[in-house]
Amino acid sequence: MPDVGEGLTEAEILKWYVQPGDTVTDGQVVCEVETAKAAVELPIPFDGTVHELCFPEGTTVDVGQVIISVNVGGGAPPAPAAPVTESVAAQAVPAEAPVEAEEDEPQGRQPVLVGYGVAAGSTKRRPRKASGDAAPAAAPVQQAPAPVQQAPVATQQAPVAVSVPGQLNGHAAGAGRPLAKPPVRKLAKDLGVDLATVVPTGPDGIITREDVHAAAAPASAPAVGTPAPVPAPVRAPAPAAPAAEAPGASSGARETRIPIKGVRKATAAAMVGSAFTAPHVTEFVTFDITRTMKLVEELKSDKDMAGLRVNPLLLIAKAVLVAVKRNPEINAAWDEAAQEIVLKHYVNLGIAAATPRGLIVPNIKDAHDRTLPELSKSLSELVATAREGKTTPAAMQGGTFTITNVGVFGVDTGTPILNPGESAILAVGAIKLQPWVHKGKVKPRQVTTLALSFDHRLVDGELGSKFLADVAAILEQPKRLITWA
Repeated sequence: MPDVGEGLTEAEILKWYVQPGDTVTDGQVVCEVETAKAAVELPIPFDGTVHELCFPEGTTVDVGQVIISVNVGGGAPPAPAAPVTESVAAQAVPAEAPVEAEEDEPQGRQPVLVGYGVAAGSTKRRPRKASGDAAPAAAPVQQAPAPVQQAPVATQQAPVAVSVPGQLNGHAAGAGRPLAKPPVRKLAKDLGVDLATVVPTGPDGIITREDVHAAAAPASAPAVGTPAPVPAPVRAPAPAAPAAEAPGASSGARETRIPIKGVRKATAAAMVGSAFTAPHVTEFVTFDITRTMKLVEELKSDKDMAGLRVNPLLLIAKAVLVAVKRNPEINAAWDEAAQEIVLKHYVNLGIAAATPRGLIVPNIKDAHDRTLPELSKSLSELVATAREGKTTPAAMQGGTFTITNVGVFGVDTGTPILNPGESAILAVGAIKLQPWVHKGKVKPRQVTTLALSFDHRLVDGELGSKFLADVAAILEQPKRLITWA
């Protein structure tokens, strides 16, 4: 599992595009994974035949773990040539190997890593020496847990792990602390599991997520060496986001528990961090947007906008860019470490998008330099990519200002939480026909409400009010898009 960016420590396997026995070529996409930021497709870096898929779909895997092994003609790793069962994955270490063989193992395992970004052995810990060959002897056992078809191999290898001298509960004798990665330790803490009582099945006696889940549910935990069935019942609710909205679909169950992971987990952490770090202030303005709505209809028939999507959000985005130009201090960030306000002379305009995997905020790079047709094209591409779940982590980095359109749900307005690293966010409410005083008479007009939340550490009330008033003034009189630009 490669590190696909931003130092992410784990990813969930969403879909396999290949099966054991399939032929793969260099650069071919073999699976789709979901990180805390987005769904990403992983390519294979060599030619060969798929030998084994080490984890089923729906499994969350730590960065650095082997997820697929491939037989490569003429370039196969030396490990399979060792005297071990032929069905064991290519990266298994022979039981006869001395402890010092750990130094050479990354070269032997490198061909089975998928993707890019992880240096060989970067996530592997050196085994604690207990007695003789204790750590290497257990190495082949770790390969059994993933695919169901490998269960017989796990059964054959299990006695090796049990019969190794100097081992207690799978940990090296005399080891003061069980081996586990930080995410696994946190999982154990959340589930109330004592890691000292967990039987590890990971490389070199490292405790995996499946081991923790098995220990948390001892009634259903299988024997040592046959942990393959564990991921299925534990991970079954993983794609059940819609089920939370329709609990009645679960055969009369009164509750449905959905694991918090992926985009939902990252969004929750970011929002909590933002809410309790930046002092939020929200201001509102309600105004007549009728003229802008008329301009939208005119632009739809304009030949320069032919084939482009024209809607109110497009002109609202343009109004925001003009207002930022008039109030540049609103486009800033607070650097706590350096104790500085970072004033940004560019606008990466973020658009909050609701997707099946949760709320994400991709942004349009250098939106301030785009013409109206270019901005329309960028908005359309951004929304389409988000709906398909293909937004890349890079597309969600570096935002400076965000727009969230809650009006599409019929909501008048809201109090949005800042996207981390930004100083302001604008919520757009529903546009409704309402009675309004226009030229001294009460008439039906298109009316909407905008809400601006900003970080009061660097945006005071005057600046926030001026910016919000400018956005409303432009949308009331859209000719200001020309005169103020």
